[in-house]
Amino acid sequence: MTQSAPMKRPRLRNNERVTTAPPLEFPGWRHIYSGKVRDLYVPAGTADEAAPTHLLVVASDRVSAFDHVLAPGIPDKGTLLTTLSLWWFDQLAGNDGGRGIANHLAADHALVGDEAVELIPDAVRGRAMLVRSLDMQPIECVVRGYLTGSGWAEYRDSGTVCGIPLPAGLNDGDRLPEPLYTPAFKAPMGEHDENITFERSVELVGSDTAEALRELSLEIYRRAAATAEAHGLILADTKFEFGYDADGVLTLADEVLTSDSSRYWDAEAWRTGSTAAERMASFDKQIVRNWLADNWDKQGEPPALPAEIVTRTRDRYAELLRLLTA
Repeated sequence: MTQSAPMKRPRLRNNERVTTAPPLEFPGWRHIYSGKVRDLYVPAGTADEAAPTHLLVVASDRVSAFDHVLAPGIPDKGTLLTTLSLWWFDQLAGNDGGRGIANHLAADHALVGDEAVELIPDAVRGRAMLVRSLDMQPIECVVRGYLTGSGWAEYRDSGTVCGIPLPAGLNDGDRLPEPLYTPAFKAPMGEHDENITFERSVELVGSDTAEALRELSLEIYRRAAATAEAHGLILADTKFEFGYDADGVLTLADEVLTSDSSRYWDAEAWRTGSTAAERMASFDKQIVRNWLADNWDKQGEPPALPAEIVTRTRDRYAELLRLLTA
């Protein structure tokens, strides 16, 4: 079984510019990749073509929109995202009352004699995860519980979401009759990710893996949606990534159920809001997108984000973490 990093394969999406900021350097680790938000490291002694035993995934404070990394970043964003991922991994390991779901986390301490030694460098503690190397599957596992975003646009045109027929008469933000599993193929560098049918996912990874990805994704979504609901939130949609570990266990990887991978709404606002903007105000960087849409024509470099937009965005990330974990 080929081992690979539990991250999206390093590639450009929609001709995005990957950050040009120099990566941090840590003793014992070697930087191998920087995406729009995260940086990836392997143990320093890992040969170029060898599969690393572990990886260090560092979430930065960078924020991106419309395929650009913006300035300034969002203070504490990396720590907030990492804290939320770790909380969800813990919940899904069985602390939400469900069965334990395997994840990619590795022990972040080692015993040296009688002393526990921290394995994550001090400079990124709180914003980094030490993870196991996995054989990542080329499928992005998207689950939609509510009709919104690109799904709403398609539904208005054809009455479908990713080709799946839906009942007539639904509106933007409506709860779907059942959660939809709508996989995407993680495209090679320079190409777009592609929404695919379940049948196409079978062709890509085989029937057993395709069915396991679908069932596991739907199970996690339903459990997470119930947890969110208990905290006054709606989990509208999300996406997961999985890989096989050395024992052949399908394992949840990458970030999970964060503001960058999921769409959360306030449940009371969704029930009582008079406009779509009120009902579906998300706990993510939508504030940034809205400001850019009003202040930039998408030509050249985007303008610097005003301090108020940065603060409001940081507050939305922090509020989601507080509501879920309080």
